[in-house]
Amino acid sequence: MYKNIKSFSKLAEFGRKLLSRPSLDEAIPIIAEYTKELLEADRCSVFIYDKSKNCLWTKLSDGVAPIIIAADQGIAGTAFSEKRALIVNDPYSDPRFSSAVDQKTGYVTKNIIAIPIIGAFNEAIGILQLLNKYEGDFDKEDKRLLTFFNHYISGYVELANLFREENS
Repeated sequence: MYKNIKSFSKLAEFGRKLLSRPSLDEAIPIIAEYTKELLEADRCSVFIYDKSKNCLWTKLSDGVAPIIIAADQGIAGTAFSEKRALIVNDPYSDPRFSSAVDQKTGYVTKNIIAIPIIGAFNEAIGILQLLNKYEGDFDKEDKRLLTFFNHYISGYVELANLFREENS
């Protein structure tokens, strides 16, 4: 019981921090840090969908320059286009995995969980992707926790993204 109360308290604290940030530029690092802490993972990327270019882009990807991929490319793109969470615990044996970022940075991806951020009209508007769980592989419990968290942030991401599009 204590663990659940602590988790919900941390989530409420996260919500207060997020709501005080008016833009995606300010909010994405907070979302990424909290998500990594929540799932005990090494890296987190928040991909946002650009409908006009049919691509996913990151404003922040731990340790690398921004990433731009086709909306159906790689693990993130597959999760986005199929609107379902994916757990890949052996990415180098998965044909959907692109090792280009690993090759460029020297980072070694050991496991991945990617989940679409779903907007108000049941359309995918982005992806949360975490890499390299500290202990073991990603599992169904991680998926459940990330799904709950994802519902928590989706409205914020959708509104901030609409605001960004209108002002660009």
